[in-house]
Amino acid sequence: MNIVLKLVAQRIALGILLLLAASVLIFVGTNILPGDVAQSILGQSATPQALANLRAELGLNQPAYLRYLEWLGGVLHGNLGHSLTNGQDIATAISGRLANTLFLASVAAVIAVPLAVTLGLIAVRYRDRWPDKLISAITLTSVSLPEFLLGYIVIYFLAVKFHVAPSVATIYPGMSLLQKLHAVILPALVLVLVVQGQMMRMTRAAVLNLMQSAYIETAELKGLRPFLIIARHAFPNAISPIINVVMINLAYLVVGIVVTEVVFTYPGMGQYLVDHVAKRDIPVVQASALIFAAVYIGLNMLADVVSILTNPRLRHPK
Repeated sequence: MNIVLKLVAQRIALGILLLLAASVLIFVGTNILPGDVAQSILGQSATPQALANLRAELGLNQPAYLRYLEWLGGVLHGNLGHSLTNGQDIATAISGRLANTLFLASVAAVIAVPLAVTLGLIAVRYRDRWPDKLISAITLTSVSLPEFLLGYIVIYFLAVKFHVAPSVATIYPGMSLLQKLHAVILPALVLVLVVQGQMMRMTRAAVLNLMQSAYIETAELKGLRPFLIIARHAFPNAISPIINVVMINLAYLVVGIVVTEVVFTYPGMGQYLVDHVAKRDIPVVQASALIFAAVYIGLNMLADVVSILTNPRLRHPK
């Protein structure tokens, strides 16, 4: 058990270091963007004195490392700063947007994960037969298409042609759960199509890797039904690599949701980030990027920890 705790502690420490490195890259990247923040706020007609005063007020005349340390200190205390365009507290503005993004990602995950695992097990059961080939063809096609193209195809058929759901996914406080689910049906469907292919393929590959094992042959000799052998005997032992790819795709559902939110005008973090990139609102961009990085690194770290905890060779060392 000491080995397990040591490995878990190492993964957590590595995750924290990666997040710190990501914060440095985000700060440097946003500060080397072309253009002048003060000029963008005051406009082209601003006087040199007004620009100098605003730069001093925003702290832009300080050395970069001091501005980074001040920003990082604020983040560690829960202070993400204020928007340059409207003066709003960023943490307050982001909280609602982040909740919307997590809601959409959760809806997609609840559909995508069991669907992908089930399709993977069916593909194993009918290996190299038409169900396996059909599932592989559909999932690979959906993964190969760009998100924005999938989004517009879904909008055309399900919103314009058949009026299944609205093309603009608008949710707001006071809506019931059913109303929210109806509003996010189309963007959730696009996200499911984007992520389920990789999870299905990993489930199929991991289970097939175990189908030649001795205990599987024993189960077959006992006369157990093929799907029961796959679901009860092979799948539980293939869970570790499947969990890894599921966690990576869950991270993508949150971090890679930007394009889908823009296509469906969904009021989430992705739309919020794109709006403020256009306005060159650096504090908002930095805060949004850091939150995305924290979610991605956190879910990948969780995947590593779960993989360690489900490894019997580590839990029961000789």
